[in-house]
Amino acid sequence: MSDWNAIDAELDCWSRAGRVATFWWRDDDACEPTPALSRLIALSDRYRVAISLSVIPAKAGDALRDALIPYPAANVLQHGFAHLNHAPSNEKSAEYGAHRAARIMSAELEHGLMRLQGMFEKRCLPLLVPPWNRISESLIPVLPSLGFLGLSVFRPRCSSSPAPGLRQVNTHVDIIDWRSSRSFKGTARLAAEISAHLSARRRKEVDAREPTGILSHHLVHDDDCWRFLQQLFARTRERENVQWLTAAEALES
Repeated sequence: MSDWNAIDAELDCWSRAGRVATFWWRDDDACEPTPALSRLIALSDRYRVAISLSVIPAKAGDALRDALIPYPAANVLQHGFAHLNHAPSNEKSAEYGAHRAARIMSAELEHGLMRLQGMFEKRCLPLLVPPWNRISESLIPVLPSLGFLGLSVFRPRCSSSPAPGLRQVNTHVDIIDWRSSRSFKGTARLAAEISAHLSARRRKEVDAREPTGILSHHLVHDDDCWRFLQQLFARTRERENVQWLTAAEALES
């Protein structure tokens, strides 16, 4: 039995219901041109699947800006500021957890957004991706005043608008097994996770409007990671009832 059967079967259910299954793709930790980044963008270009690059403001420079110029479908999101852990050693890593003064974190995020907008202009979508997908609940209502329109973490969202003036669209399937091997999670596991989120949407057990978010990290991909993404895009692009959204489109879902 093919590892892809679970996804195929679930998409068949969507098709019989006359519904279009939406996806979006976020890749974290971009900061400079690398062979892996070039491969990522080429994959996006080949299959016409928009890539949303989660960029670290403090580490990004003109080299990354120039590398993206030929690829208008590659959007830039803000990945914290410096991707530094400020949590105590006995807590999970976080750059924007409840470990620093809100005014310091706010100033840092605002500076990071201005920097990315200055470098990438309209390519930069004011959507915050907090490192490690963690952010203090008290900081979320402040984000619109800093210039952010959106927030993206990892889990099915509880609300499409977690604060006035702020939209949320999350990712749900990370292709890396961070808890164990810190490498490719495996096609069977990923197919099961993708189909499970699609099924939960179809059954309205989670927000059915939130597109299924695929999360990758190009800097740590092995050949199996690249192969999986290629197969996922190729297989879903063949189906009439699948649509890959840009980050801006996903944010409006």
